[in-house]
Amino acid sequence: MAEKKQITVRVREATRKDIPALMELNRAAYPVLAGENVVWGETHLLSHLRVFPHEYAQRVAAGEFRDLVLSFQLREGFHLRGVMANYLRDPKSHNHASLIEWLNPDYKPRPTGARKVRVACVQYQMRKVSAFAEFARQVSCFVDVAADYQSDLVLLPELFSVQLLSRLDAVSPQEGMKKLADYTPRFKKLMSELASKYGLTIIAGSHPVFVGKKLLNIAHVCLPDGRIVEQPKLHVTPNERKWWGISGGQQLGVIETPKAKIGVLICYDVEFPEAVRQLADDGAEILFVPFCTDNRQGYQRVRYCAQARAIENQIYVALAGNVGNLPDVANMDVQYGQAAVFTPSDFAFARDGIAAEADSNEETVLICDLDLDSLHNSRSAGTVTPRLDRRPDLFQFVSTFRTPEPTTVASEAEGPLGDQVSLRSERSESREAAQDGRIASRAEKR
Repeated sequence: MAEKKQITVRVREATRKDIPALMELNRAAYPVLAGENVVWGETHLLSHLRVFPHEYAQRVAAGEFRDLVLSFQLREGFHLRGVMANYLRDPKSHNHASLIEWLNPDYKPRPTGARKVRVACVQYQMRKVSAFAEFARQVSCFVDVAADYQSDLVLLPELFSVQLLSRLDAVSPQEGMKKLADYTPRFKKLMSELASKYGLTIIAGSHPVFVGKKLLNIAHVCLPDGRIVEQPKLHVTPNERKWWGISGGQQLGVIETPKAKIGVLICYDVEFPEAVRQLADDGAEILFVPFCTDNRQGYQRVRYCAQARAIENQIYVALAGNVGNLPDVANMDVQYGQAAVFTPSDFAFARDGIAAEADSNEETVLICDLDLDSLHNSRSAGTVTPRLDRRPDLFQFVSTFRTPEPTTVASEAEGPLGDQVSLRSERSESREAAQDGRIASRAEKR
């Protein structure tokens, strides 16, 4: 005798997706009454269908159901984003709650496009550190904040690495700078790794570096692809020369970053119009000025000159300085600073030519969006056009720099980190010839 097959029947609750199949069964079983509201009819099935929380919320949003609370919220401009289970104790909703969002009408999304740039200026507070790792944590924190705000370029202050001297016994200012220069490989490695990690460009303030027997104050521009471009300070103050033994550098050039062509001048450099004119003529759109000043008078010199350079050359100028104090570090005991971003003074830009500025002497990060299209438009169609209205028949600008558009050149021979980078000139032959002619002409007149 053949054994009977045991049939297993699984019972589950019907959903909205099951209704078409159930209607087909209705037509097969009751062909005469297929269109009537019988047990298997669509209207009857829908009326007895149990609605689950997610579907209920969606049908309220679609206008099929009316809910006293959710329908009102949707009418007021809220948007349904989902349903959360076990959010609260409510037997009627089986402990579910609607997740809704109200879009802020005052919110302005970040400008997008090839010619929009967001810069972050770090107003860095000096404080004692016990090890390089503690310094690295503090710097990493600020770069992380800038990255969270989707910044493209981050500016740190001049000589902010002098904080590392607070972990050493008191030494003379010159000896302190020499000891600080010993940190150069670790400093560059830290900055380059942060730029690569977060995919942004870091203008790493400045740091003392020995080039041969000379001690230079150098800004390291760390690009997202791991390259580092070095820009030394050109003009050295009497204080720097006397107390730190720092010499002026010999190179100046525009740096091509993924978002903009930039130039870097360290503090005192911005007080000399020629250096900025050189960068602007070679294509710089944003000038970054890391500074370190100990009093208001010193800061205002940098600020006023930076504003003048922005107007003269129709470029953006960003400043970032140190605040706080280091009582145990000679010649760096007190700081005065106020980060700011300046623009040309015209209708296309912010009032007073100040795109943004931080509160003075408070540790913070200043975030600012810059429109490069507006900058270029103002150069040809602004209320005034100083770049077009110069009088070369009366004044001629002569520069002996041969590196207007530097690029980094790193090789394995330079070490595992590519510590030493050089700047190459890509100036066209015609421009070189014109410059050579001007220099020769001046020499003949002399």
